[in-house]
Amino acid sequence: MAERSTAAVDVADNSGDEPLTAKADQPTADGVAKNRERDTEDVEAQGSGGTDSPGKASPPELHSGHKLARRYRLEECVTRLDGFSSWRAVDEKLRRAVGVHILPADHARARSVLAAARSSALLGDPRFVQVLDAVEENDLVYVVHEWLPDATELTALLAPGPLEVYDAYQMVSQVASAMAAAHREGLAHLRLNPNAVLRTSSGQWRIRGLAVNAALRGASSETPQRTDTEAIGALLYAALTQRWPYESDAYGLAGLPKDVGLIAPDQVRAGVHRGLSELAMRALANDGATASRHESACTTPEELVKAIGEMPRIRPPEPAFTAPPEYQRTTYQQGTYGRPAPHPGVTQPVQPPPPPLQSRTGRALKWAVSALLIAALGLGSWQLADALMDRGGTSDENQTQTNDDGDKNSTAPKPTKTLSIENAEEYVAEGDAQHPGDVKLTYDSSLTTGWRTSSYKDGPDIVIKPGVGIVYDLGSAQEVSAATLSLRYPGNRTTVELYAADSLTPSSLDSLDKIGSATTKNTTATVKISKPVKSQYVLVWLTSLPYSGSDPANYSDAGYKQAITNVKFTG
Repeated sequence: MAERSTAAVDVADNSGDEPLTAKADQPTADGVAKNRERDTEDVEAQGSGGTDSPGKASPPELHSGHKLARRYRLEECVTRLDGFSSWRAVDEKLRRAVGVHILPADHARARSVLAAARSSALLGDPRFVQVLDAVEENDLVYVVHEWLPDATELTALLAPGPLEVYDAYQMVSQVASAMAAAHREGLAHLRLNPNAVLRTSSGQWRIRGLAVNAALRGASSETPQRTDTEAIGALLYAALTQRWPYESDAYGLAGLPKDVGLIAPDQVRAGVHRGLSELAMRALANDGATASRHESACTTPEELVKAIGEMPRIRPPEPAFTAPPEYQRTTYQQGTYGRPAPHPGVTQPVQPPPPPLQSRTGRALKWAVSALLIAALGLGSWQLADALMDRGGTSDENQTQTNDDGDKNSTAPKPTKTLSIENAEEYVAEGDAQHPGDVKLTYDSSLTTGWRTSSYKDGPDIVIKPGVGIVYDLGSAQEVSAATLSLRYPGNRTTVELYAADSLTPSSLDSLDKIGSATTKNTTATVKISKPVKSQYVLVWLTSLPYSGSDPANYSDAGYKQAITNVKFTG
């Protein structure tokens, strides 16, 4: 049974004391409706995540309506704890809601809170709740951050039950990717728990309190990457089982039974996805005490991201199709408008059709219609005969003869056919590979999957290497006339080149014959070959990429990048 480490997760340990949290009814410090700001709740991290003494500094005497910097008007205190307080406020300059953490300037943690807030603000990653301001003024230190009224804490999402498999997969993927990016910049969270992870109305996962929450609570760790990785594992465990992976209850979740130890999620609840269950165990069991069926432990967010990438991608559930209701004719259409509805079980008499026009007026109307029809037929026949007589004399003179020789000599367009792709491999001319495990997704006839490049800072031309691309095996030597690529990102610009290769792994780019190129700003590129070439292997080579913003669904940062979702060769 795997041992457990509590290096990064909050475990209830109040020592009998009541929390000092203010009794806010609805909002949180990040604008999460119907939840109290619990990111600084009365639970302490054990192990390496201890807390410093807050010192003798008393919390500032503030009230609703107080203004900071003549700009931020305090509205409601949502937390008061350890000498600091958190408020929902209004930025009167920009007319938007914000959250504010406030503590005295002589507080023992004031310097570290300012430093953490400024470092977090420099990251500028949209996957984190952004720090907007960090100021020391009038014996106060305050940190202003985003307020997200459309977001919901993971704690609230887990209240009715565990997450769906696809939602849990998206959560761990986006959180792990975001924390890997933060650690690359030297930033850690150390207080990553269900209260710090939010899902917006658009389905994007956001993390609040990067570095700042740990500074407010005095949390530290000698192994910050390992601490945050284990915390992500605990989040995934809770999302799959609705249980906290420790003996103590926390965040509204029941803990595991005592003296049982850390058991895999699929042993806690039936129907848990096997791959996600093993992923949670690899992130949690960081002491190397993994179960025999699990692979090596993940000790950094980067390793966790790599492990997620090696899993088969979990697709979103198919939308449920609801059959339209059976068409109901209205009473007006049935000719019963204004009539009382028949009683059930009563046979209604069949209405006889109205009698034909037998009156004097009816007979006159029938004779008039008949006369008009006869006159119309006579006039039409006369006009047709006249036209035929006019054409009869000149038809022989103006007759156009068909040139049979011309038809025989004309060249009909040769029909094209789609060539099958047997295999493919990423070609690395220089530097690191992009995503070699995804190349097969470029010819699976799906536009929702594909192979993507890395995100580059310079562009649109790739400057650090000659290009990136994939070599395709057509099974045998085929006459190739064109290639059509479906791309993920539009913009200025994508340049595609085609080369005839001698194998799946050419020795060098210079040894290949360039057979075509095309440039596009759209999501489709067609490379036509003026003189069809016969080859078994074709290299699709990208030399310039458009700029695109962050793409959480594709685990891609902002930069110059491109993704190929589908490739077709015609001959």
